[in-house]
Amino acid sequence: MLDDIKKTADQKMQKSLESLKNDLAKVRTGRAHTGLLDHVMVEYYGSLVAVNQVANVNLGDARTINVQPFEKSMIGKVEKAIRDCDLGLNPATNGDLIRVPMPMLTEERRRDMTKIVRGEAEGAKVAIRNVRRDANDTLKKLIKDKEISEDDERRTQDEIQKMTDKAVVEVDRLLQQKETDLMAV
Repeated sequence: MLDDIKKTADQKMQKSLESLKNDLAKVRTGRAHTGLLDHVMVEYYGSLVAVNQVANVNLGDARTINVQPFEKSMIGKVEKAIRDCDLGLNPATNGDLIRVPMPMLTEERRRDMTKIVRGEAEGAKVAIRNVRRDANDTLKKLIKDKEISEDDERRTQDEIQKMTDKAVVEVDRLLQQKETDLMAV
């Protein structure tokens, strides 16, 4: 029972780390990448959906992303959603095609990207701490129901804390690595 709690907590922490790695991979250093627009949401008949669900998203060249909405009526909404996202992109509409040029990475843009990356890392840390909290709540419930001893609870809590510390150190390492990548000219 205790092993299941530890195993579940470890799996969830690993999923948080994988999610962070995927998010960091989307933050590019000047080259276009279709994954940049994955988290941009567009209002589509009253609900928010990802851009890639209402449009074809592909690369025009190394520095341009082309977005072609499936419906002509969505062009304005998609363009506005891309402009309003926190990536600092400036899309231009050309008929039924939206071109999203990647801005040159100035020092200021690099710093903005670093802030975005730090936000992603902080989100991963919060997710990891939430996993720890959930595991500890489960342990408290088990001790309340007298299914485990206090010694077992304390020992398991310590092991979960060690897993948490290890995961947070990994988040910091990934963050440092990406910041170094971004600030390299």
